[in-house]
Amino acid sequence: MGKELKTNAMRFLDKSKIDYTVQTYECDEFIDGIHTAEKLGQPLEETFKTLVAQGKSGNYFCFLIPVALELDMKKAAKSVGEKSVELIHVKDITKITGYVRGGCTPIGMKKQFMTVVHNSAESLPLFYISGGRIGTQIHLSPQELVKAIRGKFEDIIL
Repeated sequence: MGKELKTNAMRFLDKSKIDYTVQTYECDEFIDGIHTAEKLGQPLEETFKTLVAQGKSGNYFCFLIPVALELDMKKAAKSVGEKSVELIHVKDITKITGYVRGGCTPIGMKKQFMTVVHNSAESLPLFYISGGRIGTQIHLSPQELVKAIRGKFEDIIL
């Protein structure tokens, strides 16, 4: 990878001895996951976005779903044992996670939040998630990721 700076996510994966590859792309500002996948030639069903929500309890949670799909808020809440969850405001992403919009990933955040990955990833050998900054994607095993962050797979989409 040469002189490329490692993100907190990459340092976490290195420390956890999880194999991954990095894909980068030119991007001056946030672009959505569908455009990112298309730009990199990644299948939409293998490219996941990270959504951060807050439950009624005040706890935060991460949900990883395919970029072209929508989170089912009721299923998401049930998956983490909450009555309800609400996505956090874009302006609060950095304060809560340490990452910027478009670079948010479930690993290497200020604090590790309970993470639920849509169960379609369970059968994939590898998938793409944000690498921890805009313009960076990580390709890795969803099973290894879930094991390392003590997350789980569940059906959480509409």
